[in-house]
Amino acid sequence: MIFQDPFASLNPRMRVGEIVAEPLAIHEPELGKKERLERAEAMFRRVGLESNALKRYPHEFSGGQRQRIGVARALILQPQLVVADEPVSALDVSVGAQVLLLLQELQREFGLTYVFISHSLPVVAQIATRIAVMRAGKLVELGEAEQLLRPAYSAIYERPDRGGAGDCPPVALFLPLKFLPFTSVPIGDICCRRARITGQRCV
Repeated sequence: MIFQDPFASLNPRMRVGEIVAEPLAIHEPELGKKERLERAEAMFRRVGLESNALKRYPHEFSGGQRQRIGVARALILQPQLVVADEPVSALDVSVGAQVLLLLQELQREFGLTYVFISHSLPVVAQIATRIAVMRAGKLVELGEAEQLLRPAYSAIYERPDRGGAGDCPPVALFLPLKFLPFTSVPIGDICCRRARITGQRCV
């Protein structure tokens, strides 16, 4: 898993080499310390960090570098599925863009599947192939990224205009096009915004 806050997710009392190698000590105990550190060094280089930084502590790195350390730790066991919880929301825009490009490169290289959690539509548009939209803990939309990121759809998930609700009910159900056959998910004025944009019924 790749965490939202790269600094909080790293043990400040451990050297980063030990942090990245720790999953190997737990899940592949047959490996010696030297082998674990060699694997950590190789993964460090793959995420764009210098191998001579393995003996440094988390506070000695920038935010983007710490997130790269988190990515290295998440991939050290060569998983098929990685959960990324808002991995770039705590980073500057330019640094976050670099991390996103790195994640895409690693996905192609290792054949990874990401469960990528984000509130940012531009970030979602860059990395997602399928999108699930949640509200109040409920799944309200599921579909291909191309479909859900069309202008008529993506505008719905921007902040609604609170001043022009018109005669829309305060709580309503939108009947989706072809995605989920659910029957009752209250999504409030998002429904009415969608109805105005797409011409669908809001009931």
